[in-house]
Amino acid sequence: MLDLHILGLIALGYVAGGIPTGYIAVRKLKGIDIREHGSGNPGTANVYRVAGTLPGLITLAVDALKGYLPVLLAQKLYPGRLFIHIVTGAAAIVGHDWTIFLGLKGGKGVATTAGVFAAICPKSTACTVAVFFAGFWLSGHISVGSMAGAASLPFLNMLFAVPAELTMMSAAAALLILYKHIPNMRSLMERKELHLREKKY
Repeated sequence: MLDLHILGLIALGYVAGGIPTGYIAVRKLKGIDIREHGSGNPGTANVYRVAGTLPGLITLAVDALKGYLPVLLAQKLYPGRLFIHIVTGAAAIVGHDWTIFLGLKGGKGVATTAGVFAAICPKSTACTVAVFFAGFWLSGHISVGSMAGAASLPFLNMLFAVPAELTMMSAAAALLILYKHIPNMRSLMERKELHLREKKY
């Protein structure tokens, strides 16, 4: 039975995850609504293409922290309670993907998911980041790196023998990231997917 303190922590994870970093950064630094430019996604890649390096880096860093810090707080308050850590992290991911601050429309959750798992299983997450960079470098597409990294995480967690519930959560998170990237998959198959430095808009 979840008590009110745990429910509050989960709610905090959701709200923190829902902070629309890309939207705020681009609005403050460029005076435009990121949802009306590029792909309309408030994630790092679109923010970088539309608004430049600084807004892109801010979006990447803060989006990762939105996942990392709520889980870190859960670990400090409830050490050894992995289920609470997992649920708090899941809430942050859901908050990012379907944020209440932008009409339940958010990003694809890659950076926030990485932040969540960096707090819970840092070794496998570090390997996942390496897979991301390899996929990105070989393909020239940040979406390919994101999908490759996400897909590798459950297998890396099995390799590192993390608890089964954590592996299952990473599999669910990977599937969610792949689902969010369906438009990118279509663009890749049609050879319309932009490289990170391409600015079509």
